Amino acid sequence: MANRLVGVRDSKDPDGPTLSFAPTAWTSLLTDIKGGSLDLTP
Repeated sequence: MANRLVGVRDSKDPDGPTLSFAPTAWTSLLTDIKGGSLDLTP
């Protein structure tokens, strides 16, 4: 099986740069966002 990445870009800039994440890193990031552990508000 080939290595797969999750590509992320700003949909308002379709020709702009992309970030690539390993699937496990992407899942971890989404989990942290949904769980609020990355909120910067006091």
